[in-house]
Amino acid sequence: MNWAQWSDRWPQAEHSRFVDVRPYRWHVQQYGQGPDLVLLHGAGAATHSWRGLGPLLAQNHRITAMDLPGHGFTSRVAGRSTLDAMRDDVHALLDALEIVPAAMIGHSAGAAIALRMAQERPRPVVSINGAFAMFEGFAGWLFPVMAKALALNPLTVPFFTATATDTRIRRLLEQTGSRIDDDTLRWYGPLIRDGEHVAGTLAKMANWRLERLNRAAPETHAPVLLLAGSKDGTVPPRVSRDMAGRLPDARLEMLDGLGHLAHEEAPDRVAGAIESFLKKHGA
Repeated sequence: MNWAQWSDRWPQAEHSRFVDVRPYRWHVQQYGQGPDLVLLHGAGAATHSWRGLGPLLAQNHRITAMDLPGHGFTSRVAGRSTLDAMRDDVHALLDALEIVPAAMIGHSAGAAIALRMAQERPRPVVSINGAFAMFEGFAGWLFPVMAKALALNPLTVPFFTATATDTRIRRLLEQTGSRIDDDTLRWYGPLIRDGEHVAGTLAKMANWRLERLNRAAPETHAPVLLLAGSKDGTVPPRVSRDMAGRLPDARLEMLDGLGHLAHEEAPDRVAGAIESFLKKHGA
């Protein structure tokens, strides 16, 4: 994505800056005051994903959100799309920014990164529809097929982005089980039409391996809140329920009537659950 084209309208753009921490040029947003919260978006998303929830949490915390490697406005580097590589790269960014998070909040694949980070450096984690197993439904079919097609034919991405009409994007997003309004479509549309962003997402999913994360779950020394949308069509609630049963200190809270993009559908409701958890753990 070209920042010059979006700098005057991207959500929370007034809090954006670019940080060079090898091997990336990171797009980072920081706002609010208080204990540090780090927000990690899911696959295919960017900092826009926190446009509703972030300002609510910023009333009591300092927020640091970034576009993950290859997503949004953060650069992409070949060969660093695995879960452990992203864990290490986010650690490096936070170290460079001198941030010691009071807690990590992750959505979908971002929750897997947050939990993997906490397995190395324990701290409270909030998972919103955490992708601790491979995606299901349409996303579970699309990501592997697109990733394999990209490896065989580099023209896959230009074809996909050129045919991504608003109607098709809306149908794609509706597969998540969330209510898709015009505001949601406004921000996901440009991302899904951007070749670099799509290529970065596919590279991430083509290298998504969760064995180490799940194997280490019983020895994870961090409190974890698992929020699961009852209507999630991408990561079914049973994935969070299963992880809750394997973590030593975890609590599962169902979000009835919400889908995979629960934090975008009902940011007030999600913020309330998060704040209660953070208060309990002194974060």
